[in-house]
Amino acid sequence: MRIVIGEDSALFREGLARLLADAGHEIAGLAVDAPSLLTTVAETTPDLAVIDIRMPPDHTDDGARAARRLRMQNPELGIVLLSQHVETRHSVELVATGRFGYLLKDRVLAVDQFLDALDRVASGGSALDPEVVARLIGRQRADDRLAPLTPREREVLALMAEGCTNVGIGRRLFLTERTVETHIGSIMAKLGLITNDEQHRRVLAVLAYLGGH
Repeated sequence: MRIVIGEDSALFREGLARLLADAGHEIAGLAVDAPSLLTTVAETTPDLAVIDIRMPPDHTDDGARAARRLRMQNPELGIVLLSQHVETRHSVELVATGRFGYLLKDRVLAVDQFLDALDRVASGGSALDPEVVARLIGRQRADDRLAPLTPREREVLALMAEGCTNVGIGRRLFLTERTVETHIGSIMAKLGLITNDEQHRRVLAVLAYLGGH
């Protein structure tokens, strides 16, 4: 996988580049601010961009705003936002586009899980940090679409929001894959998500869970 890293901290940037290179990925480019990130991605056409939300020049949400521009320019680009703290302003919109992840920087230390999250995003899936999911859930509207779901179905949907596969959900909840599939079928029916595109259905379910629709 060819990856561009957008990160202004030299120590974190170089450490992340080394970690990804050691895992067999190609570092297509490194960017220290949002403008150079946009240029680097345009010049190198990577498979994935790993971007710090807070980057120069403003050190606010420059990375997230750059991610939105990159998504409009290239819907097939995998995008993973990294942040020191939970910031949810841009998350739901980007989740809706697919190929998106949002992780706290501390998660990088769990190397295997971090690399798995990058693979999921590059393959068209999603990867949301559990703390990000929890914060987004707190913003749900009063007309909660999830009211018909059982507690177990909510647990399954929460893990879907984190980007877990059916096998991963089963391992976390000690359920068989068949049981997980049954729960997901029930969730989709109760949320009225009728489409033959399984990946799209999962995204729509996650958006309902996060209060985005």
